[in-house]
Amino acid sequence: MYKQLLKNPVIRQLSIVQFIAYFGSWFSNVAIYTLILEFGVSPMVNAMVVATYSLPAIILAPMSGAIVDKLPFKRFMIILLAIELIMTLMYLMITDISDVWLLILFIFIRMTAASLFFTAEMSLLPQVVSNDELKQANELHSIIWSSTFALGMAAGGLATNWFGAHQVFLIDALLFLIAIFMFSSIPIEEVQKKSQTLHSMIKDGFAYLKDNHLVLHLMLLHSVVALTSIDVLVNLLTDYHYKYVIAIPLALGWINGIRALALMIGPLFIGKLVNSQNLHKVLMIQGIMFILWAFVEHDFYMSLIGMFAVGFFTTTLWSYTYTLLQEQTKSEYLGRVVAYNDMVFMIVSICTTMFIGVASKYTIPLYIITIIIGFGFIAVSFYYLWFKRKYL
Repeated sequence: MYKQLLKNPVIRQLSIVQFIAYFGSWFSNVAIYTLILEFGVSPMVNAMVVATYSLPAIILAPMSGAIVDKLPFKRFMIILLAIELIMTLMYLMITDISDVWLLILFIFIRMTAASLFFTAEMSLLPQVVSNDELKQANELHSIIWSSTFALGMAAGGLATNWFGAHQVFLIDALLFLIAIFMFSSIPIEEVQKKSQTLHSMIKDGFAYLKDNHLVLHLMLLHSVVALTSIDVLVNLLTDYHYKYVIAIPLALGWINGIRALALMIGPLFIGKLVNSQNLHKVLMIQGIMFILWAFVEHDFYMSLIGMFAVGFFTTTLWSYTYTLLQEQTKSEYLGRVVAYNDMVFMIVSICTTMFIGVASKYTIPLYIITIIIGFGFIAVSFYYLWFKRKYL
């Protein structure tokens, strides 16, 4: 399906780098989540750690988009990978609960680099593929993310259980080192970037959004996928239910691995079927899957089935709504729009994460929290129908 696309040397090598870097990130995530659970942190601190993964995209969005539109892709992206490598090594300093705030700082810096790398990558894609190939390129990117999520979480769970968290961080750092060397060989043809000052580019970017209501609606539409940011929910389910059935690292690895497997294979079955006329139905189905999962999530083995159903439609929703946004954005504004879109996405992600943490703190059952998330997708399906009639 993606064989022709991978004949493009930039897409092929970039995909390999993505696979290595993303695998390493998910590989070490299990170690981080295992550490904070073993430290016995509260649900709110747990939520804060998870939310930190999304904060940089929100705080730096206006500036990061302008930076990506201004700086050469290749050198900038290599520097960002190097920062991620250094911060991964810093995780080795985390040894007890008093280091949690230091962990949050390291995650923030690492995710700042990761957010900038993602913005640059999604701005680069439309420049190296045709419009007809863009949706496939986004799907390929999402499948790589999903497959590495599956493999990384599963392997990370096993490795953390066998060797410990700090050994996993060392392996992750080695993977980033390999990614840096591979990325340096990608034949990226640099294009002439903007000569404007950052301030004027930021101002110009906001003016573009103000004058393009469809782009704003598409950003909000894409952000609904962030309702699937349920790492805290999985962590709490593991702490409340699954740890009595299976070891914590293995529970985290398996539940997230099954979810990622669904994310990976979903587009292979439904990717070509989704279009602007039936997108609202896919959004509704996604919401229904969350509601059904809510009633079985307390049982570890039934929850694996429910998690697979939840993940099956997510990748296609992500890639199709992202493609709609890219197609409706002028190329000279793409870096800024991608950054602003990432900001909106991460705001929804953090709100979802903090909602789960706060609701759990006030003893709202986890299955009720899951049902509320499901109804969020159903509500957005009606929102899409409304603005589709007006703009698409």
